[in-house]
Amino acid sequence: MSAPHGKAASPFRQPKAVWAVAFACVISFMGIGLVDPILPALAESLHATPSQVSLLFSSYLIVTAVAMLIVGWFSSRFGAKRTLVIGLAVIVVFSALAGTSGSVDGIVGFRAGWGLGNALFIATSLAVIVASASGGFSGAIILYETALGLGIAVGPLLGGELGAISWRGPFFGVAVLMATALVATLAFVPSLPKPERPTSPIAPLKALRHRGLLTMGIMALLYNWGFFTMLGYAPYPMKLDAHELGLVFTGWGLLVAAFSVFFAPRLQARYGTAPVLYANLLGLSVVMAVIAAGVGSPTVVIVAVIVSGAFIGINNTLTTQAVMLVSPVERPVASSAYGFLRFIGGGLAPYVAGRLADATDLSVPFYLGAATFLLAIPVLASGHRLLRQAETDTGESRSLTPSLTAVGAPTPDGASPVIVAVGAHDKAAAIVDAAARLARETGSPLEVVHVQQTAVVEEQAVSTESDDQARAAVTAHLDRLAAQGVTATGQVLTSVGDHAAAGRVLARHAADVHARTVAVGRSPRGPLTQFADGSLTTALAHAATCTVVLVDTDHAPRHLSAATLAELHDSAA
Repeated sequence: MSAPHGKAASPFRQPKAVWAVAFACVISFMGIGLVDPILPALAESLHATPSQVSLLFSSYLIVTAVAMLIVGWFSSRFGAKRTLVIGLAVIVVFSALAGTSGSVDGIVGFRAGWGLGNALFIATSLAVIVASASGGFSGAIILYETALGLGIAVGPLLGGELGAISWRGPFFGVAVLMATALVATLAFVPSLPKPERPTSPIAPLKALRHRGLLTMGIMALLYNWGFFTMLGYAPYPMKLDAHELGLVFTGWGLLVAAFSVFFAPRLQARYGTAPVLYANLLGLSVVMAVIAAGVGSPTVVIVAVIVSGAFIGINNTLTTQAVMLVSPVERPVASSAYGFLRFIGGGLAPYVAGRLADATDLSVPFYLGAATFLLAIPVLASGHRLLRQAETDTGESRSLTPSLTAVGAPTPDGASPVIVAVGAHDKAAAIVDAAARLARETGSPLEVVHVQQTAVVEEQAVSTESDDQARAAVTAHLDRLAAQGVTATGQVLTSVGDHAAAGRVLARHAADVHARTVAVGRSPRGPLTQFADGSLTTALAHAATCTVVLVDTDHAPRHLSAATLAELHDSAA
């Protein structure tokens, strides 16, 4: 991927519009664990059973699930900013009403309205950040991932601190913070263009006819059943006050964030998506069984819950990537269909767990959660061939994972081209020109490969550009090179989430066309990311059979060997 020479632009130097939405993202993601610390206090204050209190999760998640089916249609008709504003306003109103409620039934109902607002917000927040961010697509994703991790980690801590004052505190706290984000969004976020074609409201349901998407969706439903069983019922056997519960779930949230952002991509690059998910689901099943068996020991439950954060972080990242890999439909549609099944599982689990706990004892819901994690493994295995094919297919049929699409005339037979890989960046032209000089020096034709990224974060998938925009970028490079008398061809490399897979696809393509050299520029994400394990550059350099070089506008090309990659990474660190 190309970038300017020198220090990469910081992803945290952003317009006010991006900061307004990012702040709202942090508050939204806080909602995942915000109510956990107050569950026992709420049950005691309102004279409710744990099964009644569990409906706070069920109403919120089931409404979110159903709303996921229509938010794509709503956003495409009314625009991203309007959808975002409506979602924030709904959250403000219903979280404040929940804080004023005097009964558990009232809170359950208001949490349902909160779920509707949450669906409208999360369906558009990432797209708005990507559209408004400066410094490139990658910087926007870093900022979104940071907001995600911060919200998950801080939510339980804030819930515990406010809950120590009153169980109403977290609800009013969210209302005030989201109202602040709403005002900032109205003031700073510009209106964004609507898509050319409105999304059909039934498109997500129709997409579930595809076996791969349905299989991964059912697997996600089973996973979320176990996940929200733990989230909804683990606070009770811990026997802690709101402040102490907040600290426990903050430790859990920190592991979720760290393993989601930093460890999951590296494990995926090394072992593949399916093997990591098999091991991860098995680990979650064991952790849940430990909670069930040790439900009478608060220490056992506390330690097991915190440890589960590592497995949940990995699973949250890789299940969504698996959906994107096997889905043959448009990615936003796939995200909505997957989100529907995922949140349905999370919504039903606390209700069923409450009924089971009332009828038997508190260990039974956790044993059932362990069983659902275990059952998700054969469900995932039934789609293993599709997932494996999607990760490795580069060929003549329609590819479901990183794939190349030719733009312009093909490379002449018998010629050994110089290939340059660039992204949607304002310095891409300078990198292509540097590679063109290398091609002229060796008497080789030039092939421009434009990398078109789709980011996958949690249940959302957002493309940096449309197919037409990617083709137009390649055409612009070719036209400029033709005016300079340089023979060049073009390709678009489509990448979904997994940068290493894109690097391996590019390496195989270079071998197929007998490329003399593959050139890359500096990444806008900085050298620590570009030269780390699991990056496009590192995977390309390791897999390529030809020379891979780092080209620069001011310096001679530098050969990227294993030693050079390590040196570049370590010097940046």
